[in-house]
Amino acid sequence: MTTPDHQSPASQPPVPGAKDRIYRSPMGLAGGVLLLAVVAWLGIDALINGHGHAPWLALATMILVFPLVIAFTLRPAVFAGEDRLRIRNPFRVITLPWGEVASLRSGYSNEAVAKSGTKYQLWSVPVSLRARKKAEARKARVAAGAAGGGAGRGRFGGRGLGGFGGLGVFGAAGDTDAPSGPTRAETDQVMDELRELLERRGEAESAQGEVTVRWAYEVIAPAVAGAVLLAILLATV
Repeated sequence: MTTPDHQSPASQPPVPGAKDRIYRSPMGLAGGVLLLAVVAWLGIDALINGHGHAPWLALATMILVFPLVIAFTLRPAVFAGEDRLRIRNPFRVITLPWGEVASLRSGYSNEAVAKSGTKYQLWSVPVSLRARKKAEARKARVAAGAAGGGAGRGRFGGRGLGGFGGLGVFGAAGDTDAPSGPTRAETDQVMDELRELLERRGEAESAQGEVTVRWAYEVIAPAVAGAVLLAILLATV
């Protein structure tokens, strides 16, 4: 029995699609892990060493706080694929086909605006005004260095101060004062990438469809249960 050298196109496995780009907040992840560790440490200590209602209050508090911390720190993410944008916020998951995205706005928060006019905040891509100002300052210094570099080199013959070959504080313009780091804030770069995807895929046939919104009951239900239990315990203390 002979084995064919080639498989027919119909029998070949399908080529997997491009993976989604995932955007999350590193500071949010780090803060969430730290908060969970602190709450767990305090809660477990109260469960083991507490007396009277203290262990039950600690348990109810952990049931309430854990889902909320996860919702606002570890859970938020943006998944950008070739056909759709999926926004996972603390209590909702919004799926926007690129054909339904009207624009991506950046102000005091980053938002995706649907063609219906509804705005959806991107929790995992927060705006940092401080980072934006620092990036603008770097950009201004780069522009100033480029504009003044020629004059600085011409004055001293391109060798810095005197005959020291451009070494030290008074080297050629732009050598020691060149700003390090990007000239765009990181979250602004993320929004630029998302806008590029929107522009490229907005008219694609496979990127059309309806906007869907799903509530995160896996977060809401335990948080509500913890709140109810805590309220009952506080009322009976």
